Amino acid sequence: MSRLQTRFAELKQQNRAALVTFVTGGDPDYATSLAILKGLPGAGADVIELGMPFTDPMADGPAIQLANIRALNNKQTLAKTLQMVREFRAGDASTPLVLMGYFNPIHHYGVDRFIADAQEAGVDGLIVVDLPPEHNADLCVPAQAAGLDFIRLTTPTTDDRRLPTVLNGSSGFVYYVSVAGVTGANAATLEHVEEAHARLRRHTELPVCIGFGIRTPQHAADVARRAEGVVVGSALVEQIAKADSPQQAIDGVLGLCAQLAEGVRGARR
Repeated sequence: MSRLQTRFAELKQQNRAALVTFVTGGDPDYATSLAILKGLPGAGADVIELGMPFTDPMADGPAIQLANIRALNNKQTLAKTLQMVREFRAGDASTPLVLMGYFNPIHHYGVDRFIADAQEAGVDGLIVVDLPPEHNADLCVPAQAAGLDFIRLTTPTTDDRRLPTVLNGSSGFVYYVSVAGVTGANAATLEHVEEAHARLRRHTELPVCIGFGIRTPQHAADVARRAEGVVVGSALVEQIAKADSPQQAIDGVLGLCAQLAEGVRGARR
C-alpha cells in the first residue's frame, strides 16, 4: 500500500477525516518553508500538499499567487522543492506528501527526470491542475507506473457525464474544489458539500477531500463530518504573508494547523 492508502485506511479505522494542508515550497524562503514543512505533521496535518512555485498560477487566488511570487523571488526552483522533500523525508517516513502545481515547470524540468527524482525524493502523489485527463499520457500514466499517485480535481461544474472521464486513472484521493473560482474564494454551503460528496461517492471509492474557502476550525469540522478529508491552503499561507519574522511565520502556520486539526479530529465524536 502507498502512504496515502495507508493513511486513509488508518483514519477510516479511527472514524475521522484527514486534515490536508497546503503550503508553497520556498515561501517565504527555503529555510522557513522547510521548518514549516517539518512541523506540519506534529501540528496535526495528516497529508501535506507542497506547492511547486510557478510564475502564472492561474487557478490560485491572491494569497497563493503572492506565495508563489515570494518563493520565486527567493530563488526557489523545482529542484529545490524536491530537495525540501528529501530533507523532510529524512525525519518523517510516514506522512503522505503530494506535490501540487502546474505542468509547465515539470515539462521544463523533463517529465522522465521529474518522475524519477520525485519518486527518489519521497513524493507520494501529484496534483497538476492544468493537465486534463485527455493528456494522461503526458504525465499521469508514467507517474503512476513509477508508483506516484495522480490526484484529480473535480468541481461543481464537473457533471455526471464528465466525471467518469476525470476520475479515470485517478488514484490516492479525489480533490473536490467546492466552489467555482480560484483558491481562497468564498466557501460553499454545507448542503452543497454534502450533495457533492454523495454524488462523487456514486462514481468512485477513493477518499474525497474537499477544499477551497475553508478557514476556521469550526468550518473544517463541519466539512470533516461529511467527507474523508478537509483541505486548507490559503488560510495557512496568509499566516506567512502577515508575519513580521520567519519565526512568526512558522508559529502562525503551525498554530493555525493545530487549531484546524483539533476541529477535524473532534468532528465525529
